[in-house]
Amino acid sequence: MHPVLAYTDRIVRLEPPARDELLRAFTRQEFAKGTCLLRAGQASQHYHFLEQGLVKSSFFKEDKEFIMTFFKEDILFTEINSYLTTAPSKYQLLALEPTTVHSIARPDIVRLCREYHAIETLFKQLLGFASIGMMKRISEMLEENATTRYRLFVREKAPLLQRISLGDLAAYLGITQVSLSRIRAGQ
Repeated sequence: MHPVLAYTDRIVRLEPPARDELLRAFTRQEFAKGTCLLRAGQASQHYHFLEQGLVKSSFFKEDKEFIMTFFKEDILFTEINSYLTTAPSKYQLLALEPTTVHSIARPDIVRLCREYHAIETLFKQLLGFASIGMMKRISEMLEENATTRYRLFVREKAPLLQRISLGDLAAYLGITQVSLSRIRAGQ
């Protein structure tokens, strides 16, 4: 089974015509490590299914990077704010490893949502997942101290520790690398 369909089947069951049309709308792309899937200032026009690799969503303010999240294999994602508003994104989506995605363009999603209720339900669910993830991330940053945020990361995303740099981990946690070193030494 195609990995996109294996993923979507866990959210909503699509009938064969909808499955076939959805799959035909995706195109496979490969990105080298360090390549942007989306640059800040561009409008997000695609959802991407991450087959292989790792992508970070981040933005820069006054030469300081802020990492919002990491996307790893087996997820359908986009930069949701720009995708929904069609406004230029303040975020970039950057491949941290050689990355293979299957991408579907906004016009295809709109057309398929009009034609198939189950596909519309799928994309509504994805929007809901993104909203829940954003609220969790905001709550974590506002309510928890750096040590607790680090422990949560280790508990929930331990496999990523071998795949991301300490600088990226510190930027995700909203702390300096020096602070991260202190926290890790105290564990």
